[in-house]
Parts: sequence; C-alpha cells; structure tokens
Amino acid sequence: MKVGILGLGTVGGGVVNVLQKNSESIERRTGVKIEVVLAGVRDVKQKRICDTSNIKLTIDPFEVVNHPDVDVVLELIGGIGLTKELVETAINNGKHVITANKALIANHGNELIKLANKKQVRLLFEASVAGGIPIIKSLEQGLSANNIESLAGIINGTGNFILTDMKEKGRDFDDVLKEAQALGYAEEDPTFDVEGIDAAHKLSILAAIAFGTELQFDKVSTKGISDITTEDIIHASELGYTIKHLGIAKRAGEGIELRVHPTLVPNKQLIAQVDGVMNAVMVKSDALGTSLYYGAGAGDEATASAVIADLNDIINNQTSNHILGWKSQQKLPVIKSDDIQSEFFLRLLVSDIKGVLAKVTGIFNDHNVSIDALIQKQADENNNAHIAITTDKVSTKTVMSIKKSIEASAFNQAEVQIIHIELLD
Repeated sequence: MKVGILGLGTVGGGVVNVLQKNSESIERRTGVKIEVVLAGVRDVKQKRICDTSNIKLTIDPFEVVNHPDVDVVLELIGGIGLTKELVETAINNGKHVITANKALIANHGNELIKLANKKQVRLLFEASVAGGIPIIKSLEQGLSANNIESLAGIINGTGNFILTDMKEKGRDFDDVLKEAQALGYAEEDPTFDVEGIDAAHKLSILAAIAFGTELQFDKVSTKGISDITTEDIIHASELGYTIKHLGIAKRAGEGIELRVHPTLVPNKQLIAQVDGVMNAVMVKSDALGTSLYYGAGAGDEATASAVIADLNDIINNQTSNHILGWKSQQKLPVIKSDDIQSEFFLRLLVSDIKGVLAKVTGIFNDHNVSIDALIQKQADENNNAHIAITTDKVSTKTVMSIKKSIEASAFNQAEVQIIHIELLD
C-alpha cells in the first residue's frame, strides 16, 4: 500500500517513525507492506523528526492527492479551508483518506462521508478524537452489540492540565495558562482549547458514532473553563468533588443531550482521577455497563497509533465509513440547554449580615428547588462571605432563574457561579 501524507509535522513525523519502527509487526498482522512515497510540506529543507530519505517531498499538496501511485492520503495538516478541498480531491480521485482533523469532520463530515460513499472509498478519522485512545473503534466495533446510553469524556488535554494544576497547586487560571503555553500544551491563541470548541468538535463526532446520527456540531452547548476560580475548586473539593471539563452526550427521552462544560465529578469516580494532559472517555451501555477508555490524548506516536490503525482497517476492510456508512440512522433531536436536567453547584459572594442565609435558601424554596448541601466560608476583608450550594436535579432554566434572583438581591456582591454536577454511574 502506497501512502501520501499531507503534513510532516508532529503527527505526520510520528506516523513515519512508527511505520518504520514497527514495519515488521504491521506487515505480519496485515500481510501488506505500507510504504510512504510522497509528502506535502511547506518547506522541503526544514529539519524533521523523521527520516525522509525514501520519501519524495513536495510543496504542492495537490501533487499528493492527484498522484496516480498514492492509494491512501493521510491528512495531517489541520484547518478546514484548503484542507477540505484537498480531501474532496483525493476522494474524487478514488483514494481512501485518513484524517486526524476533528474540526474538518465536525464541520464537514456529513458531506465528506456522503462523497466517500458515492466514490466507494473510505474516510476514517480515529485520530480525530482523544489521540491514541481507540474510542471510535470501541464504540463502532467493540460495543456494537450495545445500545449506548451515555458518554462523558475528558477530551481536551490542555483544559485538563490547567484544572489539574489549579487544584494541586492552588494557582489561578491565567497563571497556569501561561505555563501551558510555555510547555507547548496550549496555543498562543488558546480559545479553541479553553473555551471548549475543540472538545465540542470531538464530542459531536463521538455522539454521532455512539447514537448513529449525523454530526451536529452546531447544536453542542459549549462552555469553557476560563471563569473557573480557585474558590470554585476549593469549595468543590470540600463538598467531595473534582472539577473536570467534560464533553457529555446522553439519551434523554426522545432526544439526546450534547454539552461541553466544567463539571463537578465525585472524587471517588475514576474519571475524577484523570489528571494532567491525559484523556479519558467513560461510556455507559446496556449490555456491558460502564467502561472507561484512558490514554494519551495527543503526541506524535500516540496519535500516529490511531492513524496507522485506520490504515490497517483499510487493508483488512474491517470497518465501514464512519457514521454515514451505517445502514440506517436514528433521527434524534438535540435537547435545548434550558431543558437539560442536572444537579448543580452554585457559588455566591454575599454580604455577611444577619439573616442572609435565610434569604438565600428562601429563593431556592420560591423556585421549588431542594438544596442537597451548603457550606459557608468566613467573611473576607470586605465583610463578605462565600456560600457554596449543591442542588437536587433541576432544569438549567430554573437554576438560571435562581441565579437571576440572587444577583438582583441587595445582599449579593458578585456574579453567581453555576457549574453542572454529574454522577456518571
């Protein structure tokens, strides 16, 4: 099998290295020799992490997708503009395509997979979610006998690194973000990571696979971690929780929930113990029950592992095209965020005066919402007090109404923080 690569950066270089290092075992498993013959790069003279002595390099990416000797194109450059055109050209030329590009699949996967089906080629993207963790294949193959009820994942390593460091070292968000950028975990513009867009791309892919629907990235309710404070983390810890940035997809009545947001998870649950840049996805299914998939969510060889697994699938013809290759699809509407039922954590800053606690609990009573737990911290130098509250299950619309009522009260001193709680059992 002759392979052309678009991009020889971290992931592309990792693919070449793993193919060279493990060539004998890969050929023994598949019966086919995989040979990288051509790579599209920005600068042919740039120093690389892999040996390119037997690979022709070109600065014209269309040479790769149009080359008659290339059987499979690996798209490893990212973006959704030129990249989409390159992938379409490769498919129209009858070439299989493997990509690690979650943004491309989340935004244009439906049409690209339809095109691949029409041209009878494969478009695979295991590496687009959670790096080297084989979560797409697990959902598509290993759990194929199950009805998936829900999944919840730490699917962005940058956000997990920041929240872990904030908890372990008591640092604030901005301070840890700067370190993450210095270490290369976060981009110079970290918006996609810290505001949840990257995780929303990945969640839309996982949900489509899990529930057999089309991709619905535009319907994912998304909130980042940039307003999480050390006070939130301290109060959550005292209540027995860890804050994680989760992508959550679950069946709810006749529809599904698709949401990315900071989440309080009970400390005893395994996913609460996934720290640093690691990724994990917890899946609840009817036959198997709850299972957890854990590993490196990024990195050259970890992601290369997923790319090469897709190559092996093409050789062995093991999987259909993801999502739209299925024989039928469920029509599941996405539940509006206001209608989502959840337990919630609220953190307030209020004047430390007599009767304020009764006024706060009175607002909850007025909205017919039960308080599960409440803690009050000592007054600060401005004679204010922090109050942290967890609720029983309630709609997002109702808890936002409570927030509005508290913020309109004379005793309130700051915006009320609201964070979902998920038990994930």
